[in-house]
Amino acid sequence: MSFTLTRSLTAVRSCLPCTSLHPFLRSTYSTTTNEQHIQRKLPLVRPHRFKEFDLADRVYAVTGGGRGLGLAMAEALMEAGAKVYCLDRLEKPHPEFETAKGQAEKEYGGALEYRRIDVRNEPEVNDVFAEIASRDKRLDGLIAAAGINHLQSALEHSRSALNEVMQINYNGVFNSATAAARQMFKYQQKGSILLVASISGLIANKGMTSPVYNSSKAAVIQLARSLAMEWGRQGIRVNSLCPGHILTPMVEQVFEQNPAAKAIWEAENMLGRLACPEEFRGAALFALSDASSFMTGSTMIIDGGHTAW
Repeated sequence: MSFTLTRSLTAVRSCLPCTSLHPFLRSTYSTTTNEQHIQRKLPLVRPHRFKEFDLADRVYAVTGGGRGLGLAMAEALMEAGAKVYCLDRLEKPHPEFETAKGQAEKEYGGALEYRRIDVRNEPEVNDVFAEIASRDKRLDGLIAAAGINHLQSALEHSRSALNEVMQINYNGVFNSATAAARQMFKYQQKGSILLVASISGLIANKGMTSPVYNSSKAAVIQLARSLAMEWGRQGIRVNSLCPGHILTPMVEQVFEQNPAAKAIWEAENMLGRLACPEEFRGAALFALSDASSFMTGSTMIIDGGHTAW
């Protein structure tokens, strides 16, 4: 391994002066091919590894953060050092949240807080985001994960169900994103916003008759692109996430209405299974941290290959 590294560095030297090399390569660079010399120059300790993922002292909000996918992503930000406000319409936090909050206080440098909110209520959303940002005089970003589904064919879909799905899945995301951006602009805080869409916004899922839900998620994908264009020059990045089928309480309700859906979705997946909420922690941290500093207007598809056939 050391011999390979030595040969690689010699090849690099023939093309670039030592001062042009990456700091790590400069630390191992030598005019000799002595293996012991290279080993001696390797750093023994690497503090703050992947510092781009460090969220210490940052403040984020996660709608739909009371349980399931939203809470899993909120925990990821918290474990990276952030203070995270989980916003949900649950009257009181789900037991999953209380468990996560206890771990945050004992094991990590971050913090989890809960606020009850209805994302359909624009004045309420604006007030809650203003209160959150005022506490630390900053808001670094948002994950908009609040959403619902309603299984019903197009010809049978009621007007009330249509309005509810669109008001939460689209209007609620729009309200949350704009409320977050207002505070980020107010405190001159650059950052990142992640809108949770779905692969249902990209394809018509077999075994899931929900034309309004699918359309609402397609709208979220386009909203992310539009906001990215509008806010990018001011330092706010906006991206969307399209998860595949996840074992969440909402999906369990789908299986209750359509028991055959689980087998169909597993068969359509290249990994032969559904996802767990925890499998999206890394994506959340990447999207909200400096690790994705040149990514905006993009759609992350994490679906076990479901849409890649």
